Amino acid sequence: MQIRIYSCGGTIDKVYFDARSDFTVGEPQIKIVFDDAIVAFDYDIESLMRKDSLEMTDEDRQLVRERVAADPARHILITHGTDTMANTAEALMGIPDKVIVLTGSMIPARFRVTDAVFNIGCAVGVLQSKPPGVYLAMNGRAFDAGNVRKNRAEQRFEPLASE
Repeated sequence: MQIRIYSCGGTIDKVYFDARSDFTVGEPQIKIVFDDAIVAFDYDIESLMRKDSLEMTDEDRQLVRERVAADPARHILITHGTDTMANTAEALMGIPDKVIVLTGSMIPARFRVTDAVFNIGCAVGVLQSKPPGVYLAMNGRAFDAGNVRKNRAEQRFEPLASE
């Protein structure tokens, strides 16, 4: 299986500098996660932007859509900030013949304790098991685009309607 990965930034790639929690979005961390996991599939990574998802614009989402739609790969994984991940997933709906999965983390991948590794692993499983469509893989669940929201109080994603 060949996976095309697009990195948009977000907490998963954040680098913190001091006690005031100043940060920048750094290099995509997914390659390190895959190297550590000794994955048995081929992948390519392209960094589209290094933004906190709260800073993403409609133009940024259009760029993501254009790149995904033009990509010949069938399996697309997008690492993204969690605050507006559901918005970007909705912007990708309707692209035919691709399994598109967005994932991220609440805690940077660079931290010793992080949800990034688990979420990335779940996203790869979703890529291999779901039919064409757009999904979010977070907190051990797969969600359909258009039917998910981030519950900030609980620090998790949940469906809008019963599944």
